[in-house]
Amino acid sequence: MTALSKKSAEPKPHYFGHRERLRERLFASGAEALQDYELLELLLFTAIPRRDVKPIAKELLAEFKDLWSLLNAKPERLLAFGLSETAAASLIATGAVALRAHKNAALKGPLLNNWQRIVDYCRAAMAHETKEQFRLLFLDRKNHLLAEEVHQRGTIDHTPVYPREVVQRALEVGAGALVLVHNHPSGDPKPSKDDIAMTRAIIAACKPLDITIHDHIIVGRDEVVSFKALGLLN
Repeated sequence: MTALSKKSAEPKPHYFGHRERLRERLFASGAEALQDYELLELLLFTAIPRRDVKPIAKELLAEFKDLWSLLNAKPERLLAFGLSETAAASLIATGAVALRAHKNAALKGPLLNNWQRIVDYCRAAMAHETKEQFRLLFLDRKNHLLAEEVHQRGTIDHTPVYPREVVQRALEVGAGALVLVHNHPSGDPKPSKDDIAMTRAIIAACKPLDITIHDHIIVGRDEVVSFKALGLLN
């Protein structure tokens, strides 16, 4: 028997059959029929072709707690866990594609017609962040989105925001209205005194230029708070 025939006669590793069965279940029953770790296995198949990835998938979920936190993890943390650059890149790209698709679906059309779309997108984009960031959603006079960007990044509990810079950026974009958004990595979305003072300063700076502040949203780990709903925009 030649070396080639010996190699072809060797049984395939057990996980080859598992991979085929998992793909068949996905096509036959849809993603809803698969558990989180099984969906994660499907993502890892290409990046890790010669290992049983079920244990790795379960260990990753145990470490990062949920799929969204995992797909939005920093590269250095994924590499420190033991993933290759190829596997880490695959997970990060998957998270980025999902968030971008979510953004494109959530932020089209007049935003104020469905406020929950904005809240859901902000939670998806920011709830997993470990440091504070301050985002601006720039709207035209008909409340269509002109642009969305991270205006400032800060520390675990503070982000410096200067009203004159917010106004300047709004004028550059040509915005007639803004939605302010920032996150609380501590998990508690309750506005602080500094949050309230900063919001009122931005409102005061925008008012002479007829730029409306529709809301200031604070994103916590599991909850979102609206300044408008709390009556804090006055």
